[in-house]
Amino acid sequence: MINPDKNCPCGTGKPYNLCCQPFHSGDSLPQTPEQLMRSRYAAFALKKFDYILASQHPEFLGGLTLAELAREPSPSWLGLDVLDSSQEQDRGEVSFKAWYRLDGRLEVIHEHSLFVREQGRWYYTQGEQLAAKLPGRNDPCVCHSGKKFKQCCARTD
Repeated sequence: MINPDKNCPCGTGKPYNLCCQPFHSGDSLPQTPEQLMRSRYAAFALKKFDYILASQHPEFLGGLTLAELAREPSPSWLGLDVLDSSQEQDRGEVSFKAWYRLDGRLEVIHEHSLFVREQGRWYYTQGEQLAAKLPGRNDPCVCHSGKKFKQCCARTD
C-alpha cells in the first residue's frame, strides 16, 4: 500500500493520487501510451496485478495469470526511465528502462513496447527486449534519489 500523497512510483514526480491511482482504481483511463506504460510500471511496483492483466491486450496475454505475476521472489522496483514515446492515431510506442533488484542483484528491463487503442482504451501488446548496461559509478542513480549511482543502488552493503 502506498500513501496517496507520496510520489507515484512511475517517476513523474506527482503524488500517486494525482497520477496513476485513478487509472489503477478504474476512475479514469490513460490517454497516451506513455501514461499506460507508466501506470503499468507503478502497478508492478505496487503489486496491482489485476491492472496489469486488464491493461494488456487479450490477444497478447500468452497465458499470463495473476498467479504467475504474484510468484515469489518478487522484484523490488527501483526506478523508471522513459527514453522515448510516440503516438500515431491508435498506435503507440514507448522505449524505457525499468530498474529493479532481485536476489540482491541490480537488473534492468530495457524495452521498446507497442500499444494499441481500441474503443478509446489503450492496451499494451508486446515489446522488444533491448540490451542494457549498468550506469557508470558517477552517473545519477537509477532510483532517482539524486545521489550518484556508486553512493546509492550500486552499494551492496
